[in-house]
Amino acid sequence: MPKVAVFQDYLAQMGGAEQVTESIHRALPGAHLYTTLSVPEKLSPYLRGVRPNTTWMQALPAKGKLYRHYFLLYPLAVESVSLNDYDLIVSSCCGYAKGVKRGPNSVHVCYSHTPMRFVRDFQSYVARERFGRMTRMALRPLVAGLRRWEKRAARRPDYYIANSRTVAERLRSAFGVDATVIEPPIFASRFQISREIEDYYLVLSRLVPYKQIDLAIEACTRTGRQLVVIGDGPDRARLQSRAGPTVAFLGRQPNWIVNCYASRSRALIFPGEEDFGLAPLEVNAAGRPVVAYGAGGATETVIEGLNGVLFRRPTAESLIEALEEYESRTWNPEAIRRNALRYDVGVFQERLLNFLSAVAPTVRTLTARQSATIAPQEAAVG
Repeated sequence: MPKVAVFQDYLAQMGGAEQVTESIHRALPGAHLYTTLSVPEKLSPYLRGVRPNTTWMQALPAKGKLYRHYFLLYPLAVESVSLNDYDLIVSSCCGYAKGVKRGPNSVHVCYSHTPMRFVRDFQSYVARERFGRMTRMALRPLVAGLRRWEKRAARRPDYYIANSRTVAERLRSAFGVDATVIEPPIFASRFQISREIEDYYLVLSRLVPYKQIDLAIEACTRTGRQLVVIGDGPDRARLQSRAGPTVAFLGRQPNWIVNCYASRSRALIFPGEEDFGLAPLEVNAAGRPVVAYGAGGATETVIEGLNGVLFRRPTAESLIEALEEYESRTWNPEAIRRNALRYDVGVFQERLLNFLSAVAPTVRTLTARQSATIAPQEAAVG
């Protein structure tokens, strides 16, 4: 029986990357799950039940709040893991997991969500996070060191899978590697079409600065449109201070609440530039369109006039124009859902297993026997 390991940077929240990791692990029965640190109470029931193998970082304090602050430690923790005995390693990587070391006979396939965002575009990152001058000066040499490490680490995988054409191009530009594109999955069975549409727009996102939720709040506050914001994060207090009376913040909600709001909303507003972005497709699975910023992954999943409208400038004025365009059109919920089903978890797993069977002959018997079905889990917020 071939030995398989799945490695994720860290498991400290339940977003799109974690949803991909869960789908990969479910597709590879018997695989061992590794990560640098885990915060079980933040994870889906499935990932909690797997009980991933962790590193010495698991002993660090306040992991649930400070895991992002430990960014200098992840390369050390990743390189401390020994996966020499595994035939296949599949890493789910937002920056660090691609650096895991393998044995001479192992095949390492890296599913890349993106190169490290704050390393790739440091100036934009510190501007969005509103760091002061002294913080920027202190971070600059540390980020330069991470950039050098990431370039070395990028040579370790044998094969790359990118979650979008946008990320595939970033990988080629940053590291000179080629990647096969396999889009991440949604759990379409979680979402149902509703015949009752209510008068509100929806934001479904972690509340962090780079998501640009400000634009949705400003556009709806200025025009008196109703907006419901589902999700939580460190930017919540600031966003609430800018919101008018037509904007409601509900925090993080369970699946059935998310599904209810998604299926009855006028549309999802998706104002940030994402590497891919699962929330638009999840809301599409409920038969509702999206109004999205026309950059990054949204340009690959939003077909204007079919499942949404794109706005071209990251301004409230441009978003308001797109909302008016959306309101002038008629939408077909069944056609919107059919398009979203192209990204369902079963499609993702089939494409992934076909790829792994082609590049890792020793695991062909394992992937050929895979027939597990995927139960709906937590929504990917953001």
